[in-house]
Amino acid sequence: MGTVELPVVVGVDGSDAASDALDWAAEAAGRRGLPLRIVHASLWERYEGYVPGTAADRPAERLHSEAVLATAAERAGRRVPALKVMTDLAADDAVTALLRAGQSAEALVVGSRGRGEFASLLLGSVGLGIAARAQCPVVVVRGRPENVHGGTNRVVVGIAERERPGEQEPTPPSAAVAFALREARLRGGELVAVHAWRCAGPEDHGAREDHARRAAELLDEALGGATAAGLAPVPVAHRPVEGSARKALLDASAHADLLVVGARRRQGHFGMQLGLVNHAVLHHAKCPAAVVPVS
Repeated sequence: MGTVELPVVVGVDGSDAASDALDWAAEAAGRRGLPLRIVHASLWERYEGYVPGTAADRPAERLHSEAVLATAAERAGRRVPALKVMTDLAADDAVTALLRAGQSAEALVVGSRGRGEFASLLLGSVGLGIAARAQCPVVVVRGRPENVHGGTNRVVVGIAERERPGEQEPTPPSAAVAFALREARLRGGELVAVHAWRCAGPEDHGAREDHARRAAELLDEALGGATAAGLAPVPVAHRPVEGSARKALLDASAHADLLVVGARRRQGHFGMQLGLVNHAVLHHAKCPAAVVPVS
């Protein structure tokens, strides 16, 4: 029995930001040789302050939704001609529809804004809700046009502290590292692994050297585990940075096509712990940002 090909899923709502997400998702699916599934949630308007008030409004709403999907499918087909495209009109709100689609997806892709006067709230209501709860990687397409369109040929991945600092045994690559390595390989680009560290105080020179050495070792371990796992090698730059993780990652995003971070699943809780750094990445990265669930 052959392996089931999970699609790349993208949410569309007719906005310009959704069109950017659609283009990004179509190209990602094309690079992976996977189908593209385009989802439009007919109750997406709940996140924009509009819900049809009468039954008479609903046929027109369905026609509008079908037109959004048809236009998106045509656009994706023009963008990547050999792409297999599927459409899904879901009678749900956006978060519910996309989370359901993400249960059998390679990745979920959404835009950073919606349409209408509540456009700036879309990421907070939809993108963050999906990034915190999806079972697959979530990509929020945002940033400057040159970064969105793949002008740097570089993927950045954030490397967190060891989960068990005393452990010395080799560990397999995290899901975030594996995702970033694969994306860099498919793009024919390089991977930049960033880890931020801080000292207790400016006078503690010995501690600063220790922190810098440990940061370099952590990067070696994170990427060394990926090599040992047999993932295809790509050019890799290790970048230990003294300072805050938020600033280090946002600075690196200015020179990247994609910024990848991991989000650890809460033990015994529904969803993932995004944390302040991941919130900052999703809101302020200068390139598309991927949040990858890690165990």
